[in-house]
Amino acid sequence: MRGMPSDQEPRTRQWIVPSGQRAIRLDAFVRRCLPYLSLREAQRAIDERVFWINDHLGKKGDKLFGGEVFSFKGPQHLLAPAPLPAWNLELPVVYEDESLLVVDKPAGMATHGFSGRERNSLANFLAATRPSLCHVGKSRWEPGLLHRLDRDTSGLVLVAKDQDSFESLRSQFRRGEIKKKYWALVWGKVKREEVLAYPLAHAPGERKKMTTVKTEGGKKTRARSWKALTRLKALSSSRGLTLLEVGIDTGVTHQIRAHLEAFGHPLVGDPLYGKHRPDPFGLGRQFLHAFYLGFRHPKSGLEVAVTSPLPEDLRKVLERLKMRL
Repeated sequence: MRGMPSDQEPRTRQWIVPSGQRAIRLDAFVRRCLPYLSLREAQRAIDERVFWINDHLGKKGDKLFGGEVFSFKGPQHLLAPAPLPAWNLELPVVYEDESLLVVDKPAGMATHGFSGRERNSLANFLAATRPSLCHVGKSRWEPGLLHRLDRDTSGLVLVAKDQDSFESLRSQFRRGEIKKKYWALVWGKVKREEVLAYPLAHAPGERKKMTTVKTEGGKKTRARSWKALTRLKALSSSRGLTLLEVGIDTGVTHQIRAHLEAFGHPLVGDPLYGKHRPDPFGLGRQFLHAFYLGFRHPKSGLEVAVTSPLPEDLRKVLERLKMRL
């Protein structure tokens, strides 16, 4: 194992199924032993062949009974109960005080993961530089994080430094009082201002994609959906493309991307919601940047506004199009 990172080295850990235990599914017992793993992460680990029942490899659908030996044999990072510190990451903190901070997340970085397998997220950065945040928030995998940005969306992320501040800011999010604004480049020409209010739901058969909810006779066709409101303001147009300022009060997964697709003006470079369109500038990601956050400070009550400049890769696109913000 020479040269292998210490947390990649195999580790063995064992549990004894309590005597008298009725038959229990393997994935359910994994979560009982490792409660900080989601069901999806537990099932993923089972697929990676790291769990054993007595002397045989545990497989999906297996059941355990009282007195049996349940073992983990795999890389240590899969046992991590919280994001692992990533000392190699350097991110710009554009605002910070005793209650909160705002980080400018680059494209290509996840906001957080759901297990120790994620090593280069914003959460890993926070675990290294501000370890006390691992006890703040609603989940140990989201240290102080009040919202998230998609991996390939750049821009501002708000982080609370204590639980009282987290709850106060979270209440502002629920009431739609935190203002988030984005710059987005879309296909087609958008005139003036538009408001999109399509409810969103998970796309059938596509776990990673959201879709708008259609109604039939006034009744929703999906069991679960989320209300979402997106405001568009056209800033300039060139070569069949429009630069938008986008505002949202809600925070549904992929809200802007799904709404723009439904509106017929998908984001330039979006591989999921605009995959039938080319990536004419070779961005390798969607043209979407969260440039503004406005909120009421959880302690002082004063209004706070934080901004972020357009990243260089997106700025060069606007230069080629001769567009100005």
